[in-house]
Amino acid sequence: MTVTYSVEGMTCGHCVNSVSGEVGAIDGVTSVSVDLKAGTVTLSSTAPIAVDAVAKAVDEAGYRLVA
Repeated sequence: MTVTYSVEGMTCGHCVNSVSGEVGAIDGVTSVSVDLKAGTVTLSSTAPIAVDAVAKAVDEAGYRLVA
């Protein structure tokens, strides 16, 4: 399963690394791709991941998931 979310506040490579690391640590996530220019994070997982879990991980990285 692959899902893409919009993330607000990312401006540099450090942002990409922070979001990738936090989202990648969610149980069940198998891959993470962050597109800085588009302001998105795409994750693949073995099962559906709750939006709240993704939002919390993005928040931990210092950014905000956009609804």
